[in-house]
Amino acid sequence: MIEITMPRLSDTMEEGVIHKWLKAQGDTVAVGDILCEIETDKATMEYEAFDAGILSTILAKEGETVSIGTLIALIDDGKGGSSPAEIVNKVADTVARAVVTPNPAIDSAPIFERAVRPVGNRRFASPIVRRLAENGGIDLNLIEGTGPAGRIVRADLEAFIAQDPTELPRHATIVPTTFTQIDAKRGSEKFEVSKIRRIIAKRLGESYRETPHFFVTAIADLELLQQMRTDLNKQNVVKGIAKLSVNDLLIKATALALREHPMINVSYQGDDSPTILVNHRINIGVAVASKNGLVVPVIQDADQKNIMDISADTKRLASLANTKGLSLDQMSGGTFTISNLGMFDVEEFTAIINPPEAAILAVGSAIKEPVVIGDKIEIRTRARLTLSSDHRVIDGALAAGFLQTLVSFLENPWRLLS
Repeated sequence: MIEITMPRLSDTMEEGVIHKWLKAQGDTVAVGDILCEIETDKATMEYEAFDAGILSTILAKEGETVSIGTLIALIDDGKGGSSPAEIVNKVADTVARAVVTPNPAIDSAPIFERAVRPVGNRRFASPIVRRLAENGGIDLNLIEGTGPAGRIVRADLEAFIAQDPTELPRHATIVPTTFTQIDAKRGSEKFEVSKIRRIIAKRLGESYRETPHFFVTAIADLELLQQMRTDLNKQNVVKGIAKLSVNDLLIKATALALREHPMINVSYQGDDSPTILVNHRINIGVAVASKNGLVVPVIQDADQKNIMDISADTKRLASLANTKGLSLDQMSGGTFTISNLGMFDVEEFTAIINPPEAAILAVGSAIKEPVVIGDKIEIRTRARLTLSSDHRVIDGALAAGFLQTLVSFLENPWRLLS
């Protein structure tokens, strides 16, 4: 019997959601067949079979959140061994022994304080269910699980909460922001948050709490860049080539500026490490607000690519982002990120650093405004660029020098054509 467990599909993945089973119980499985689709913290990915046989048992339902290493299915390879029931019971016993450790402090605590610490009757629950129950003071011993081996899944918890509040135990205090489905006074209703959105919230929350951000803003005159872009796009139309965007030129300019300031292109190793990582490859992550949430596909070796190649890469990756078609490889390995809200008429903003990077560039709209040049006032197209930096590895002078170089590239755009 082959045990199929939740795999680690990304470096930041802690749990995954079974998005869809593509094989049913009893189906024949060949090596390379796609068993299911798994939603990770980065994308929805296919999970293929590495062994042939019969899919005898599916243990994780569609929509269920499962921790890495948790058993999700069994394939009968015809070689005998333990039965599905024996394997499930063995796994359940292992989990029980791992969480049921005698502890007088816990065992003597009021029931609402140990609601998520199964004792005796072995109440198993997914990590998210345990967190929600603990936040709301819900006693999991009062809930019947419908998951594998009686495991309590999120649907069981929500069904329990949906009962008449007068039937809930007094200690099961419900946290409105977590559990309330409809708030009459506010006209609120529960909205299911995607796996990607939850992971983004967790990682960026950790980044802002743990990383000492500081912000430096510079203004770039984009008159010549806009003119060059217009001229190049006229040629592209004649050649049947896709038009360049300001973002394409910005990616190239940023990559060249990073080449001149390698100490911006670094990663902090932690307070206990005597070293930092200096990244010799310049891989630019581009924040994309796709239909499926915020994702950051990466332009690999952006400093070595010409503008047309960068343009083709950004368009292809943005299209894949909207169809959840990005691979893990296309979203990993970034050394610096650009977040551009200029198309939304945002004049200026600050962005949160995307770990393990040490900086992120926030780009505002290119707007026409009066500027004093010599003794005259002229109308010029300008944009505000704000660099968020990790003060543990980047100081103010280094950040300012990088922005100065970046502005120089944007104001002398022919240098981007190399």
